[in-house]
Amino acid sequence: MSMSSIGSQLRRHIELLKRYPALSPIGEDILRAYFFMEACYKNGGKLLIAGNGGSAADAEHIVGELMKSFELPRKLSKRLIDSMIAIDATRGNELAVKLQDGLPAIALQNHPALNTAYANDVDGLLCYAQQVHVYGQKPDVFLAISTSGNSQNLLYAAVAAKAKNMKIIGLTGDRPSMLSQIADVTVRVPETVTYRIQELHLPIYHCWCLMLEDCFFGCSKY
Repeated sequence: MSMSSIGSQLRRHIELLKRYPALSPIGEDILRAYFFMEACYKNGGKLLIAGNGGSAADAEHIVGELMKSFELPRKLSKRLIDSMIAIDATRGNELAVKLQDGLPAIALQNHPALNTAYANDVDGLLCYAQQVHVYGQKPDVFLAISTSGNSQNLLYAAVAAKAKNMKIIGLTGDRPSMLSQIADVTVRVPETVTYRIQELHLPIYHCWCLMLEDCFFGCSKY
């Protein structure tokens, strides 16, 4: 990683804390969580994300920022472009213009047929754990978003992730939780009311996505 890339990422982190000074006491945990995700992607891994209710929507939001361009262009490599054009010149040229590079991320609630089948046939609380067990491998990171940190389906998934040697990041509210006992790092925002916790989760994960984009798709990469 270039020094300019590191500088850009740290600037994102500093800007976050300036805009949201209430997050300053957990600034180190925010940064630690980011470096787990960076290492995951550098080692060919993916991000598995889960939550309930509004936190499920946050999981989808994160996937949207990682799987396509956020702020920076994400150009395909010349080698890939040449390969697509060699297969089909017309479609290859269109793909070369319109496809964007991304970072693989999966929101685990977005599989209704699987989740409803598993809930009906086995146990609804284990739907996320089942996906973590099948998808997960050592380079991957499981990001569990829970305002309480005690959501049972996320705790089952976290145990499954730990057994697969995945890193676990918890994004919770201020209170100590069972998730914080399992996770490698827990980012506990300084709020205890659900909607206020969620209001602080958004700028944190936006910052993570910006930092990851700077790292993997910064100008120096092209």
